[in-house]
Parts: sequence; structure tokens; C-alpha cells
Amino acid sequence: MLNLFRILVADDHEVVRHGLRSLLESQPNWTVCGEASDGGEAVVIAIEMKPDLMVLDIGMPKLNGLEATRQILASLPTAKVLILSLYESERMIQEVLTSGALGYLLKSDASRYLVKAAEALRNGKTFFTPRFGHLIVDASLRPHGAMNASSPSVISLTAREREVVYLLGAGKSTKEVAVALDMAVKTAETHRAHIMHKLNLHSITDLVLYAVRNGIVTTPGPAREPVDRGNGHCEPSTLAAAIQETSIPPAEC
Repeated sequence: MLNLFRILVADDHEVVRHGLRSLLESQPNWTVCGEASDGGEAVVIAIEMKPDLMVLDIGMPKLNGLEATRQILASLPTAKVLILSLYESERMIQEVLTSGALGYLLKSDASRYLVKAAEALRNGKTFFTPRFGHLIVDASLRPHGAMNASSPSVISLTAREREVVYLLGAGKSTKEVAVALDMAVKTAETHRAHIMHKLNLHSITDLVLYAVRNGIVTTPGPAREPVDRGNGHCEPSTLAAAIQETSIPPAEC
């Protein structure tokens, strides 16, 4: 029996949902198991179907993507959510980092990075549109002020724990941390548990934010160009055009 990667797509524009579905289902054994046109519907479908990944538009009616994320995580604490947005906004970056979502992708970048982002979240990593690097740093430094590697909380970490924080904060999975540091996966898991307890962190999103605030991680790595599979699915230009067609002026932040 195939081990399908099941995905929920939520956006209030049908043409955008169709484009996202086409991109995602271009991958072997990936399937969009549900679609929603507003945040409330997304919450209901997510709780009922328990998909492996939820791709939510940030600006949906009835319930925005971030509030939908919070409600989904309240019922499904291990849910993996990727937020889509039309605009770069420092305020949105702050809210995404605190909502529990594991990724934030500009819709204009979806044709290039959606599959890469979904794969990252599938493997227990985080993903942000590469151009957000400076915004993530700026957002994490305000309004609470900057911290750095000399702050007391960082000093409390051992050298090995700092290495683990760096790798986890950069989006590596526990297994990848173990390989990179030449240790058993169980040992890497133990380090992660000790770090989370020592720093009073409760999620991988908290850890990413901590790593950025303390200057341990400053920007996501570069993303590769997508591979043209020539399988007849929606072309990236089609999705980009659909997104452009549905764009509206950004609200004041």
C-alpha cells in the first residue's frame, strides 16, 4: 500500500487552490486530500482528516490563516502548517513565528519553492522564503531587544548544545543533526530535550526564534531551482498569473 503524503490546501480563490494542488500533486505519492475556501472550513477539515501538512493562506475570510493555525494546533499539537502570503511584512513574520506554523512562503515564490517547503516540513524542518532572512532577524530583535551569543541563556549551553541549537535552528532534523555531529540519533534527541528544558522552550518554532534572536542562526539557506518534470501539471507561470490576478492592495500594518 502506498504511503501517501496527505496535504490540505486552504485559500479563498479556487484558481489558486488549483495551482497549488497541481504543484503538490506533481510529486510522487503526494495527494491533496482536502481543500478549504476559508479559515473556519480549514480547521474543521484539518481536525477531521488529520493531513500530514496544511498549506494555509494568511488572508482567508471568516478566520485568517494564523488564527486557523492556532485552532488546529490546539486540537492537533503535532500538525505541520505552512503559511502562504502575498506580501512581505515584519508584523506577519512575528505573528507566524508565534502562531506555531513551521513555514512562511510568499505566494509569488510558490511556483519555485512550494515543493521544497512542503518537503522540508514533511521532514521535520522549518522553511521560510529565502528573501525573509533579514526580516526574521529584524522581527526577532523587536520589541524585546537583541540578544547574542554572550547572553546568559546562551552561556548556559555547552559547546555541543550550541552546535545542536545551530543545526536545529537552521532547519535540520534530529537525524541530520546526529549525522552532522557524528552521534547516535538517540543522543541527538537527548541533547534536544535538555536544550528545550534548559531554555524553557516548547516547540521547534520557539527554538528557531531563539536561535535567530541570539545570533546563532541569521538567515535560511539558499533554495534550489525546481525541476521541470514535464508531466502536464499546472506550469509555474500559470500559478503566478493566478496569484497576480487575485492580488489586492496590502492592509496597513
